[in-house]
Amino acid sequence: MHILFYTGMILISGLIMGKLVSYIKLPEVTGYLLAGVLIGPSILGIVPVEAAEKLNVISEMALGLIAYSIGSEFNFSHMKKIGKGILLITVLESLSAVILVDLAMIFIFKEKLFFSISLGAIAAATAPAATLMVIRQYKAKGPLVNTLLPIVAMDDAVGIIIFGISMAITKSLVSVDVKLPMGKMILLPFGEIFLAFVVGICIGIILSIVANRANGEDQLLTIALAVIFAAIGLSVELNISALLVCMCIGATVTNVVPNNKRLLSIVDRFTPPVFAVFFTLAGIELNISILKDVGIIGIAYMLLRVLGKMLGASLGAKIINSPKTVQKYLGFTLIPQAGVAIGLAMIAETELPSPYGAKIRTIILSATVIYELIGPLMTKIAVFRAGEVPLSNSPKSNINC
Repeated sequence: MHILFYTGMILISGLIMGKLVSYIKLPEVTGYLLAGVLIGPSILGIVPVEAAEKLNVISEMALGLIAYSIGSEFNFSHMKKIGKGILLITVLESLSAVILVDLAMIFIFKEKLFFSISLGAIAAATAPAATLMVIRQYKAKGPLVNTLLPIVAMDDAVGIIIFGISMAITKSLVSVDVKLPMGKMILLPFGEIFLAFVVGICIGIILSIVANRANGEDQLLTIALAVIFAAIGLSVELNISALLVCMCIGATVTNVVPNNKRLLSIVDRFTPPVFAVFFTLAGIELNISILKDVGIIGIAYMLLRVLGKMLGASLGAKIINSPKTVQKYLGFTLIPQAGVAIGLAMIAETELPSPYGAKIRTIILSATVIYELIGPLMTKIAVFRAGEVPLSNSPKSNINC
């Protein structure tokens, strides 16, 4: 079959399954993943893996757009308003999850260092969509929600930075072409990260200047997409993180361009079908047959990541003297993991030797489905027990997330 036939099948199945899971109050991304598993080689075999591989360019586009959107939340004036305390909690809850997973993989499961670092780095990412859905549904308000909202806005940005550092180190560990001195091996990854920041900022400035001369929204959309896609391609050529570059583009635009909302939101007109294909492709490429080989490690990853998020969030909240409800329940709202984590897993798969990359992707995709199922429920429990749901929205009969 022609590749466009498969593309149509991917979009249709993702749309249908996304709609179906919404009836049981689950995020659309969960439906996309399940649709991919259903039509992929694991079950029905409608879309073969070979066809999915030909659409990998869409995955690269989606990742760049996700990173651009995350970077747009990095407004310095807004960060000053929310204070250093929120940033501290974000860093601690992210790093705690990373460190716990790293240590367990290295010392308990005796996995290779590059595999452990790569898997641990993905543990930092959190998906805000499911959490925000519950907050909006129950109109929750209070210290817990006020602390949570800026954290989920910054969490993925912190996660991408951690992942960028980890993958740069991983590439040094798996390289067999040359034996680098230890000092150079340590400094090289940070040089790549610095270059990614410089390239992203420069391209962001260029986009800011060119966008001001755009005539109409159609032209503005074309310019924004052209710059983002060119930045992704340039990043690949320079062997630096496209995620960090695109995140820096978004961050530069949001801090440099006055009245930047139009430029930042214009790409949203293009993203829905791209994201639907991206997440459904992830499900198609999920190799269910190797789940038995990564089962224990996968379960450990899921539990340790949640434990790390809870410990880090609680510790950060205690350090800045947050209310007891925040200290106790904030970690429960940080469980979901979806889009960014899937993207990072797919990048790790391309960077790591076989079969380690496939293991990471399988673990993350499996964990994503579990997290997206239990995450909304845990968020609901947290905001109810914190007493931040108005009485009119919390009748005893209201038990659905």
